[in-house]
Amino acid sequence: MSLAANLHAIAGSLVQVEFDVDDDGYVTAADPILPPIKEIFIGGTASLIVFVAIWKFAGPSIAKAMRDRTARIQGELDGAGQAKVDAETQAAEIRTALGDIDGERQRLFSEADAQAEAILTDGRARLDAEIAELHVRAEADIVSAASRGGDELRSDIGRHTAASIDQVVIETLDDAAQQDLIESFIQRVGASNAGATT
Repeated sequence: MSLAANLHAIAGSLVQVEFDVDDDGYVTAADPILPPIKEIFIGGTASLIVFVAIWKFAGPSIAKAMRDRTARIQGELDGAGQAKVDAETQAAEIRTALGDIDGERQRLFSEADAQAEAILTDGRARLDAEIAELHVRAEADIVSAASRGGDELRSDIGRHTAASIDQVVIETLDDAAQQDLIESFIQRVGASNAGATT
């Protein structure tokens, strides 16, 4: 017996569903929920044949596509994991570098402060030395100016005194008194020279 005959025999032995004809002449099933058993059997068999054909012919290529897809997704996940590890490593290096930058900045600031302090100390020492030197020079200039002023004052006083004495002598002494003074001066000088030679 062939497969078609077997299916026909099985379908004939099933309970037959009655059909009705409505007023318009359309065939309707007597039961509104269940279709006729013959249609269930034929539809189920056709579905089973389609599913077996899909499983047999399309199944391997679908399974291969799913495996490839899984491998691709796993590769992307692995790449993302590695990228995350690399990013964390780089972030740690950047944080370390930033820490080094802060340390370097602090070191540079401390060196600059030390240099500035050394320059200020040196500048203050030089200024103190220059101020002391200027004080010494100023005192020497004051002493020199006072000495020059005293010498000039003595010279002026001597000049004015000599001029005044000459004027007073001329006004108070007459010619005979001047002659007596000159002669007495000459005698004294002569007597002192004679005493020095003997």
